[in-house]
Amino acid sequence: MKHPRVALVCGLFLITILFATALSLLAKGPGLTDKNKAAAKQSLSYVAPTDPALYVGVETCKNCHEDKAKSYEGTRHFATALGGKRGPQWEGCEGCHGPGKAHAESGGDKTKIFAFHEASAKEASQRCLACHAAGEEQANFQRSAHRRGDVGCADCHSIHKPGVEKALLKATQTTLCFECHLEVKPDFSKPFHHRVNEGLINCSDCHNPHGGFGPRQVRTSDAGDAICFKCHANKAGPFAVEHAAMRTEGCSACHSPHGSANPRLLKRSQVNLLCLECHTATAGSAAPAMPTFHNQAQKYQVCTLCHVAIHGSNSDPFLMRP
Repeated sequence: MKHPRVALVCGLFLITILFATALSLLAKGPGLTDKNKAAAKQSLSYVAPTDPALYVGVETCKNCHEDKAKSYEGTRHFATALGGKRGPQWEGCEGCHGPGKAHAESGGDKTKIFAFHEASAKEASQRCLACHAAGEEQANFQRSAHRRGDVGCADCHSIHKPGVEKALLKATQTTLCFECHLEVKPDFSKPFHHRVNEGLINCSDCHNPHGGFGPRQVRTSDAGDAICFKCHANKAGPFAVEHAAMRTEGCSACHSPHGSANPRLLKRSQVNLLCLECHTATAGSAAPAMPTFHNQAQKYQVCTLCHVAIHGSNSDPFLMRP
């Protein structure tokens, strides 16, 4: 008698699961058709017409735009077919501006050709992403803070007359970044700072201007390690005893990454004040409180005199000298 009951219960359970699945699918609505998928893909980047009859070639463009063509011929975009692909839609002026036959035959009607300076940042960037969307640097541009802020490729790069040959930037990278990020510019003039103004490092050494998954578009490795370890490898570990701050907030828990008035880019002028931000008798805090015999007299104000392995230790649980 038990077997029929078990079969009945299992059958009812299976019917319930199938019914719930059907309701879920109906709620979500129909999936994307092939046509919708193609439209969605096209919305991310420009798709050039493939009919060769619509293209006229660089020599025709030169007839009216000799100065532009002359400056363009010396760039990497002209030297090779765009994106490493072949065909008139990937080459010369029309590789970026689109087919030019209608524009040429109309006597130069600007409405019949794509003009970057008249297009929105989104539209102009879509043209660039037709080739660069698959690039390691530019793959996340659509989700970047610059994209959401309506900053396009042409705001920083110049195809015809770049001020800096590397990456075809309009000006030096520092100049371009400071045009918008004025809040961090003073940090690089503080007594202790990362030497961006001196040209030893660039903003893009730490941030990916084309987007990323980390906060503030900070670069990280595949393992999620802080970009700081690229230069400060001796602080990376792994350590047998880790400083919890390194594992949670990271280097910026104690250091100001752009610049500081304090040595070692520390956020506070006194080391003990920095340590006390975590090591206090606060309810619910995972950080151990400052021992009672540390009375904060002058001799105890530099915690790192004893706790020298502040980033991590392989021998002492209190991060003290081995």
